[in-house]
Amino acid sequence: MGVTIPLLTERAYERVRRDIISCVIAPGSEISESHLSTQYKLGKAAVRVALTKLAHDGLVRAIPRRGYMVMPVTLKDINDVFELRLMLEPSAARMAAGKVSTQRLRTYDEVCREGYQPGDAKTIARFLEANKAFHIEIAHATGNARLAAAIEQLLDEMTRLLHLGLGLRKGPQQTVHEHKTLVKALARGDGETAERICREQIEASRNMVLSAILTSRSVMNLPITVDA
Repeated sequence: MGVTIPLLTERAYERVRRDIISCVIAPGSEISESHLSTQYKLGKAAVRVALTKLAHDGLVRAIPRRGYMVMPVTLKDINDVFELRLMLEPSAARMAAGKVSTQRLRTYDEVCREGYQPGDAKTIARFLEANKAFHIEIAHATGNARLAAAIEQLLDEMTRLLHLGLGLRKGPQQTVHEHKTLVKALARGDGETAERICREQIEASRNMVLSAILTSRSVMNLPITVDA
C-alpha cells in the first residue's frame, strides 16, 4: 500500500496537470475531488494530494466549501509570462550557442514545421510538446541548472497560453515557430544572433496569443470599463 499511493498520486497529478496545461480543463473552470476521481477513475486521496500539488504550482486555487478553480488567464498573466521569457530565454540562447545538441533541436524542429490542424487538439498538443522540448533543450545546454529549471517551469505556463491561443485561432496557421535559423546560429556558436532570433520568436508568439485572444468572440463582447 505504501508503494501504490505515491504512484497513484503521481498519476493523478500528471493527468490533471496535462489537461489543465492543454486547456482540456478550461481556465476558470471549477473542479472537485469527487468529479476528478470519477473522471480519471482514481481514488479521492490521490486526487486530493494532486490538487494540493497543483495549487502549489499555481495552476489551481482552493475555493472554501466548493472545491478548486483552475486559474484563469488574464492579459496581465500573458504579459508577465512573455516578459519573463524575454528576460531569460534570449540570454539562455546566447549561453547555449556552440554547446547544444543541434541534432536533437532539428528533430524537435521537424515536428514543429509539420505544424498543426486548427481546432485539432491532438496535433496542437504534438506541436506544442515539440516546441517546449526544443526550448528546454537550449535551457539545459547553458549548464546553469537553476536557469534551466526556471525556464522549464515558465514553459509550462507558456504552453497553456499557446494552447489557449491556438485553440481560439481560426483559419490557416502562421509558422511562428520556425526554428531553422535559430538552430543554425546555435550550431555555429553565434550567441549574439541566437539571442536576437530567440527574442524575435518570443515576440512573434506573444503577438499571436494576444491577437487570438483579443479577437475571440468572448473577449470582443466584453464591456470596457475604466477604473477611477
